[in-house]
Parts: sequence; C-alpha cells; structure tokens
Amino acid sequence: QVEFVESGGGWVQPGSSLRLSCATSSFALDYYAIGWFRQAPGKEREGLSCITGSPARTYYEDPVKGRFTISRDNRKKMVYLQMNDLKPEDTAVYYCGSRVSCQSGDFNSWGQGTQVTVSS
Repeated sequence: QVEFVESGGGWVQPGSSLRLSCATSSFALDYYAIGWFRQAPGKEREGLSCITGSPARTYYEDPVKGRFTISRDNRKKMVYLQMNDLKPEDTAVYYCGSRVSCQSGDFNSWGQGTQVTVSS
C-alpha cells in the first residue's frame, strides 16, 4: 500500500490561490504516475491532473487547464498542485494518489484528502 498525505487546503475567496502538497514515498514516485482528483458533496470523483516520472509529463483536465499546475520534487518526495484563480465550483476535498498511467486506469491508492473551500 503506497501512502499519501495531502495538506495545504483551506478557505479562500474567489480569485485566490492555494498550493496543495502531497507527501509520498520514493517507491511511488519511481513506479507510478501521481495525480490529483477531487470530490465535492453529492458529486462524483473528478480527476484533475497527473504527472509521470522522468521525464515528467503533465496532464490536465479541462476544468483546471490553465489555472492549476502540477509539479513534483523527487528529492523531497513531494507532489504539488498550484491552484490559481480559484472559483466556488473548485470547492471539494482534494486527494493525491497513484496511477499506473496518467492516460488510462484509475487511482490505486490515495490519501485522506484536504478540504478546499472557495467562498466569498
């Protein structure tokens, strides 16, 4: 079981930025793609972004393209999600987790999540 610990969520006003952090293991970074997804109350899980191993390639879903940026720091065993121009519809619990591939397949492990609330 690969472990993930998300942090960095909070309450912000529309138009603000947040950076989410995901602590994981070298094993996860070496062998899996790492992605972020979110889930809002009453809604289905929504994939957001994904990053592969070296060379790192990044993928974004349309709702966050141009606003969110995923990155990884292998030395620190961290994956980040920089979120800019946040909107009320971005309110959700955000999770990071591992996938066999960014282009197919579901998440096979994820953390407890961090709450992001965007409201005026």
